[in-house]
Amino acid sequence: MRIKALAMRDVLLNRIWQAMKQDNKIFFVSADFGSPILDKIRADFPDRFVNVGIAEQNLINISAGLALEGYTVFAYAIAPFITMRCFEQIRVSLALLSEVRPMNVNLIGVGAGYSYVVSGPTHQCYEDITLMRALPNFQVLSPADHVTADILFDRCIGTLGPKYLRLDAQVLPVIYESDAPNLDAGFHIHRQGSGVCLLATGYMLHTALKVADALLDSETTVGVVDLFDIANFDANSIASILKSYKGLVTLEEGFRGRGGVDSMMFEFIARHHLNLPLLNLGVEGGYRFELGSREELHEQVGIGPEYVKHSVATFIQSLSI
Repeated sequence: MRIKALAMRDVLLNRIWQAMKQDNKIFFVSADFGSPILDKIRADFPDRFVNVGIAEQNLINISAGLALEGYTVFAYAIAPFITMRCFEQIRVSLALLSEVRPMNVNLIGVGAGYSYVVSGPTHQCYEDITLMRALPNFQVLSPADHVTADILFDRCIGTLGPKYLRLDAQVLPVIYESDAPNLDAGFHIHRQGSGVCLLATGYMLHTALKVADALLDSETTVGVVDLFDIANFDANSIASILKSYKGLVTLEEGFRGRGGVDSMMFEFIARHHLNLPLLNLGVEGGYRFELGSREELHEQVGIGPEYVKHSVATFIQSLSI
């Protein structure tokens, strides 16, 4: 029986609502952003729910104060606003302060990448990976389907420190039909290969799997890895896996060459002394105001399935494998 695809935010909010029934130390803070499940949280737990309005700076500072009082805090807003509008507060009140005071604040950003496709570049989010992974003490979690978003609740509850969960606003196909990914590893191997490894995060895992299917008839085998924990994955295991490949391709729904997953992996390859050519595929720098489907926009900015397939095939040819 296939699992019905659900919105990431609805699954995660439902887990929070259920947990709040049992744990009176969970507090929810929203920046004037709602959903039907959020209405239930507000109605059932009015003493542990605050809507701060369109005031993300206050959202962060209130969340930090609640965490210092011993609450596990979930703070909820649109992805570009909960990261960029209040970056100084995140840096000082969460990343910096968490180094000297125990706290558990979980930032839920909805609308990663192009998932608010018709809202234009103000509501789309291509910079969040770069910004949030630059902060010490922060976990950056990037699920590709609602199954992963669901189990990430366990990480939110079970570990201290500030976290950023970048959720897609659209209902994405279910990838983990049978086995959920291993939270401790921070990644999941979807395809084994020996030629080129496609390492993707968030929505781009769906593209990586499509491209791997399209290249099945090629002479080289393509592996696929889902990197859903961008800050705290098992580095030694990833290094061991990558040693068996001739090349690495990173895929992210964020700006290419501007401090995202690609920059992280360039540094990773050097630090682990891997002889591994890297092709970094991400959004070409610049903002676009055109309307269209997500697939159309992705092809325009260099991360659509056809563009990626051609780029990977060319990369494989350049490696002579």
